[in-house]
Amino acid sequence: MTTTLARFAAALGALLFAGSALAAGAELQLDKWPAERARNLAALQNGARLFSNYCIGCHSASLVRWNSLQQIGLDDRQIKDFLIPGNQKVGDTIKIAAAPAHQKAWFGKTPPDLSVITRARTSFDFAGTDYLYTLLRGYYRDASSPTGWNNVAYPNIGMPHIFWESQGLREATIEEIHAHRDPKTGHTGFLKTVTTFDEIGIATKSAPEPLAAGREGATHTFRPLDPAKARQFDADAADLVAFLAFITDPSAGTRVSIGVWVMIFLGLFTIVAWRLNAVYWKNIK
Repeated sequence: MTTTLARFAAALGALLFAGSALAAGAELQLDKWPAERARNLAALQNGARLFSNYCIGCHSASLVRWNSLQQIGLDDRQIKDFLIPGNQKVGDTIKIAAAPAHQKAWFGKTPPDLSVITRARTSFDFAGTDYLYTLLRGYYRDASSPTGWNNVAYPNIGMPHIFWESQGLREATIEEIHAHRDPKTGHTGFLKTVTTFDEIGIATKSAPEPLAAGREGATHTFRPLDPAKARQFDADAADLVAFLAFITDPSAGTRVSIGVWVMIFLGLFTIVAWRLNAVYWKNIK
């Protein structure tokens, strides 16, 4: 019961932290996360490596223990030698050294705990895994931003692009459609604007184009300068999201496996019960 309440509190905290991001994501066409990664042990292990190398500097996953990673095919020695930072033990929960109060002073907000992040980012409009996959792949250079970066899924995001070297430089084109009411005629229509950011973040914005009909929202396209590097990063981002989905619900795979066997048992039991029923009532009829 305590663990359940803790997971609910963590999910609520992450959801409140991400309020503006979720609102933006609801209007954005999200990239579809390849869900088959969740059943691939190699992908999950690579996601654990990325999490340990890039995420754990700022983000805890305090509702998950390191030894939970045994479920993705890692033994205690591998977990301790390759994933655990500092002097933590395999049985410890995944925490970072920085105090939340210090992080809030440094960053303005405390980075969310990632224990249940895929569940916290899920809404009626989109899956949390799709949102995170879009977020990780949605960074682009923006010279007007304090960090030098922006994100299509979370505009004006405070977190810099920690994977920029892995992804490589690229150009971003963002097309936005907004409802517009003409103050003179009172007529409501739509305006489309296209903003292009080059590889160093210099923006070029088109003049608003009137549309006869449309729907508010935003679409984005990227042109990587190194397509092969970008494709490899896309695969790594999918693996990291798979790992985050795993730590959100480590028992999901076990439940599915048990559920399959339960359905097989119920099917066989139904056949046996049907034949026994026929034999029992045969002479009475």
